[in-house]
Amino acid sequence: MKRLVLAWAAAAVAATGAAVAVLGLLGGALTGTSGQVMTQEEARAALTRVTATIQRPSQSPARTPTQAPLENEVIRTAGGTVIASCAGGEVTLRSWSPAQGYSVDGVEPGPDTEAKVEFEPDDDAEEVEVKVGCAGGRPVKLPD
Repeated sequence: MKRLVLAWAAAAVAATGAAVAVLGLLGGALTGTSGQVMTQEEARAALTRVTATIQRPSQSPARTPTQAPLENEVIRTAGGTVIASCAGGEVTLRSWSPAQGYSVDGVEPGPDTEAKVEFEPDDDAEEVEVKVGCAGGRPVKLPD
């Protein structure tokens, strides 16, 4: 009986060691991570690329085939990034993404003559309110 327990324990240790070795070799391929740490500049560039492609379909106005496609404008602030478009003199926030250390406190996405998003800091920094309107058919950041 004692030999059976020792054999079982040896087999369990060997199987665990083999599993750990295989996962160590294949872990990056299985999880999709490269194991590389990004610099701040690389992270900002990646976030900018992703943010520029994000649209919130549930908030996009219906468009008929005769309407011209909407042009999105990216507005960057210390509190975060906003993507907006104008149609018929009204602005619509397409997406918003807080900067690191901020969260979204409130959103009025439009469509309206003015839309806004508030970015709340995680620390004692000042809240950033981004107001957007239309000028010449293009979204513009309005003064505070």
